[in-house]
Amino acid sequence: MANFTQRRITMVDTQVRPSDVTKFPILDAMLSVPREVYVPDSARDLAYVGGPVPLTASRHLMEPRTIAKMLDALDLSANELVLEIAPGLGYTTALLASVAEAVVAVEEDEDLARDATATLNAQEVDNAAVITAPLVEGSAKHGPYDVLAIFAGVEDIPATLLDQVKDGGRIAAVFMDGALGEVRLGRKSNGQVSWRSEFNATAPVLPGFARLPGFVF
Repeated sequence: MANFTQRRITMVDTQVRPSDVTKFPILDAMLSVPREVYVPDSARDLAYVGGPVPLTASRHLMEPRTIAKMLDALDLSANELVLEIAPGLGYTTALLASVAEAVVAVEEDEDLARDATATLNAQEVDNAAVITAPLVEGSAKHGPYDVLAIFAGVEDIPATLLDQVKDGGRIAAVFMDGALGEVRLGRKSNGQVSWRSEFNATAPVLPGFARLPGFVF
């Protein structure tokens, strides 16, 4: 029987703390949320390695370091409402739920959404809801949100989603340009989002989040 508790401690000590993530709520969440229950059974032994874990043929759970650094950049408060896009099997949802007031997670893969809901319920995460809907649509009726979190690759974020973020809200995603990528943090002010680069990271681009080809004159 694998000692997943010890693996979680090792993950935090060797992957998270060395990345200058020191906020206690994030460290506490990553020590207490069992990453192994949010991956396919066949991948449980991979749950705490330093790389991404495959969830389906096209979707992955990002490595712990990148997730922790994104949470650090977002600097969530306990009274904030979060919109998460593409939660997969719910690991990042559980982390967000442990530091924010509530999470609305939108997942378009019906199997992932069903399994994520079942696991979150089994883990008694009662301040998060997984909604089955197209990723690019979000969930406007539950917003507006303080934070938009996308723990995956994007080339562009549709205005439909940015419109669901409150003025003063933050957005984080992995922006890909070919094989290179960086996590950017956006802040919304007067309806406009200004972006800054946080750190380098890569992740597969989500369906619907590729940049539309521009016109060339």
